[in-house]
Amino acid sequence: MASETSEGLLITAKSLKKMYGPHLALDDINLEIPPGAIGILGPNGAGKSTFFKCLLGLIKTTSGEGSVLGHDIRTEGDLIRSKIGYMPEYDSLDPGLTAIDQVRYSGELLGMNPDSATQRAHEVLQYVGLKDQRYRKIETFSTGMKQAAKLACALIHDPDILICDEPTNGLDQRAREFMLQTLKKTVSEGGRSVLMSSHVMDDVERVCDRIVMIHKGKIVVHRSIDEMVNQVEKEIEISVWGGASRMEQELSSIGLSVRRMGRNMRVTKVDEETYTNILSSAAKAKVQVRKMTDYEPDLEDIFLLIMDKLGEDVKETDDLITPRYTGEGP
Repeated sequence: MASETSEGLLITAKSLKKMYGPHLALDDINLEIPPGAIGILGPNGAGKSTFFKCLLGLIKTTSGEGSVLGHDIRTEGDLIRSKIGYMPEYDSLDPGLTAIDQVRYSGELLGMNPDSATQRAHEVLQYVGLKDQRYRKIETFSTGMKQAAKLACALIHDPDILICDEPTNGLDQRAREFMLQTLKKTVSEGGRSVLMSSHVMDDVERVCDRIVMIHKGKIVVHRSIDEMVNQVEKEIEISVWGGASRMEQELSSIGLSVRRMGRNMRVTKVDEETYTNILSSAAKAKVQVRKMTDYEPDLEDIFLLIMDKLGEDVKETDDLITPRYTGEGP
């Protein structure tokens, strides 16, 4: 791959394919990811794990090419892996070790000498909030402390890229908040990049500024979160009393798209007249509108919309997040 193509980019892929026998796991992946915090989304079996393994040089691609930090994934896997920290979802800790020994040992496995690994282990355990627990055995740790210890193991060698798989899994609110703040600090203050895979859309939205979504071995979305939120159709959220079903029917009868959740509904905002049309519909349906506010979509809404549209006949990636409304209006 030409150097000018990958200059300044975190990850590149060009016509990347991976076959497992007759099964096509990755289908003609083309991607350029800049540095920063990137959410990797997709349902189970979408191809996320295969994509990561190809990037790390752990498995060979069937065809195509790619690079990570400017290094060829086909020939420089060892070098790529030396610059990446991985925090797995599964339990990867030795319960019989103290936190300091576990993290130091992780550093030694990566080629650090014992003295450097020990010094660095103290530093990263403080960074992840485990300074006072560093001499306790892992088996005595809470779930949140174990997740923090796994993060420390991933950071021991000061990697350029941190890959986190479900980093807040099983955490209470306080531990979750600390984990997310630590990941954000790693990007904003540490100057590192984070690839984060999570089923909790709110976590992804708080840490990441871009998302890559994989579905059936294809990249179906790669955009900034802000761009996606701005592109999704705007909605007005209302709460009605005295006949929600009649209200829904009345709104639908005048061509408005409605998402109903009990007495609460979200109505697609076509233009400024939509507010008047909602109130007129309420009068005709003889119901009370007790709340009417603009609804700001979040990443969870966008993800569900995309997954819903993937079940339709989608011809272009842009069709996944553009509005459904096809009538007249601004």
